[in-house]
Amino acid sequence: MVLEVLDGTLSKGVLAVIVSWITWKIVGHLFSRSPLDNIPGPTNSSFLKGNVDRLFDRHGWDFQDEIGEKYGPVVKLMGPLGRKMLFVFDPKALHHIVVKDQFIYEQSGFTGTSIHATIGPGLFSTFGEHHRRQRKTLNPVFSINHMRRMTPIFYRVAHNLRGGLKKELDNRDGDVDVLRWMHRTALELIGQGGLGYSFDPLLEDRHDDYAAAMKEFLPALFNISVLRLVWYKFQPLLSALFPKYILRLMVDSLPIKRVQYMKQLSDTMYQNATSVLQLKKDALRAGDEVVIKQVGEGKDVISVLLRANMEASEEERMPEEELLAQMSVLVLAATDTTSNTLAQIMQTLATHPEAQEKLRTEILQARDEADGDISYDKLIALPYMDAVCRETLRLYPPSTFVSRDRARTKKDVVMPLSQPIHGVDGQPIQEIPIPKDTSVVIGIRASNLNREIWGDDVREWKPERWLEPLPKTVTEAHIPGVYSNQMTFLGGGRSCLGFKFSQLEMKVVLSTLLESFRFSPSKVAKDVHWNLAAVRYPTIGKDSTNPQLLMSVELL
Repeated sequence: MVLEVLDGTLSKGVLAVIVSWITWKIVGHLFSRSPLDNIPGPTNSSFLKGNVDRLFDRHGWDFQDEIGEKYGPVVKLMGPLGRKMLFVFDPKALHHIVVKDQFIYEQSGFTGTSIHATIGPGLFSTFGEHHRRQRKTLNPVFSINHMRRMTPIFYRVAHNLRGGLKKELDNRDGDVDVLRWMHRTALELIGQGGLGYSFDPLLEDRHDDYAAAMKEFLPALFNISVLRLVWYKFQPLLSALFPKYILRLMVDSLPIKRVQYMKQLSDTMYQNATSVLQLKKDALRAGDEVVIKQVGEGKDVISVLLRANMEASEEERMPEEELLAQMSVLVLAATDTTSNTLAQIMQTLATHPEAQEKLRTEILQARDEADGDISYDKLIALPYMDAVCRETLRLYPPSTFVSRDRARTKKDVVMPLSQPIHGVDGQPIQEIPIPKDTSVVIGIRASNLNREIWGDDVREWKPERWLEPLPKTVTEAHIPGVYSNQMTFLGGGRSCLGFKFSQLEMKVVLSTLLESFRFSPSKVAKDVHWNLAAVRYPTIGKDSTNPQLLMSVELL
């Protein structure tokens, strides 16, 4: 009885705090004046939701195109309850956000807090000096020299993909779900190349609990977004009041199926990562003869990282909980991005058969010269292959924007612009004073499709643009991305560490598939629709929620 009274009192108290906080926020936004009021942007259709929900709608391509083309490189959006936000793709402003003032525009802790709670302190959930230290430790394993050593591993996976695809074509007629094959392949590539672990042999179907948990992790995380927001707001207080094991017991006792499912996935990932890491440790202690018999032959990212970690000084050594977290980060970051981009390339080549034939000719010639698999240096240097990859990543970046690209300013800051914009009052604006706690969204796709920089053919898929010098408008814009004058892999201290890894994966797969198969659009499933999400994905039909890309595949 006493416990019931205490529980009821505590629930009412928590509810009162939440209601008071929301009321204070609403009143503050209603009556405050902001320098952002003069920034142009689309009309606000709902005070409760703002217009930012249209940005996150999976069918929101028209809205993204509207704000990118109509309002200029800095756009004011309205968030929930009247909160003012900025959508930015001006090159100079982006440089300040991701490079010069990156620690003022540090990634919002909302996503980081929930990632930390579910998979631990990996690159997605660390900030400041902690994040810089982790990147410094991980940088060497993504070097060009290490990519050369991993190339044979990638080819073995690609050969298995070719064998599995041939087997499917032998056993059935009709379309092939290319997205499914690309997802299985991307998972196996990061499994063998990243963890030294085989998720999927590709030559046959096999269930793997670790792979299944990884696949379901991000959708499950999205399904508890509201609860994650509550946790983000009250986590500092709860962590100060209770030790970790009490917080874990509290989560265990929550009668919410989605939370318990998320916890189950998190536990499965942790247990499997722990087993894989222990196998790596045992092999390293046993010597090279044992190491080379493992998947990845000791060349995988985690083996190299673990070896360097054992040799590092105490203060530079990465704790085991961070090593385990990095294993999950590697898989989550590299699977859907690579698989969906490969699927996009295959679809684009299918609708541009002349480009597909040109690329196939280049690949076959390089294979004849190599008398087998194309070496890393020759593969990376293939001009048309590189042009196809660059152009597809420019026009179809896997993430148009994602939660990690949304920052909240830590203090008042002035954002300079490359070119003046016109305010709502008609006056030119050369720089924008941004108040503390302003949410800023980096427009990755909008930057890549900036007509002022790329020209009037910006929305055309033209690999040939990369076979000649780029226009001065591109090179002189100084876009701060780490890859090819694009923001596809971001830039600065939170840029994608593994973009060279991803490039190599895609080129190995393309070089292996295109010499053996011809890809054409499906004659039946013609309505392919790409959906906005954390990573864009295709469905057959606009209303479907099942990720799928059916294509006609012919064995050459």
